[in-house]
Amino acid sequence: MEIVVNHVTKTIKNITVIEDVSLTLTSGTIYGLRGVNGSGKTMLMRLIAGLIRPTEGTITIDGKVLGKDISFPPDIGMLIENPAFIDHYTAAQNLKLIANIHRKVGEERIREVLEQVGLGADDPRKYKQFSLGMKQRLGIAGAILEYPALLLIDEPTNALDTDGIEMVRDLLLEQKQRGALIILACHDFSVLRELSDEIYLVREGRVTPYETQDKSE
Repeated sequence: MEIVVNHVTKTIKNITVIEDVSLTLTSGTIYGLRGVNGSGKTMLMRLIAGLIRPTEGTITIDGKVLGKDISFPPDIGMLIENPAFIDHYTAAQNLKLIANIHRKVGEERIREVLEQVGLGADDPRKYKQFSLGMKQRLGIAGAILEYPALLLIDEPTNALDTDGIEMVRDLLLEQKQRGALIILACHDFSVLRELSDEIYLVREGRVTPYETQDKSE
């Protein structure tokens, strides 16, 4: 997969939230986004996911223009902002709902991915009974469930303990090894630096390469 972000600007209520961003992103790579809250990291992910449209510029995925040739990336998994699932369903029931849309994976994969993120496949508890960490783990499970070619992950270590952060590391590296294109935003710079092949600094809607000599900051 190749994603080309070509001079993209996004303006919302006369405020420029993404300004003239150009990037070329390819499969088998983890791209890290570093920036403070409100810098534009999540907005850039939402643009690439097709959830919002650029005010100017284009985003192409394997040569097809998002919002013109295709409405959304054809093979995507994502966790953007907070996970959201059906309160009165279990973890397995929620993932089954996702799996039933495209029918790419079955119950065996659902059980596998729940075990990977540390949630029991047979746990009878409903989503509304989950702790914040459990909800985050289910969000990660939902994102990787169908082996997506494009994975957008926004603050995956939120509410996770040390074991949970290690789980995130292992899963993202596994997704990279199978050839996924991963865009990762993470406040934990040690995690971002360890996992990312390339890091971009996002500041006031502008995106620039994060230089090697600055990585000690």
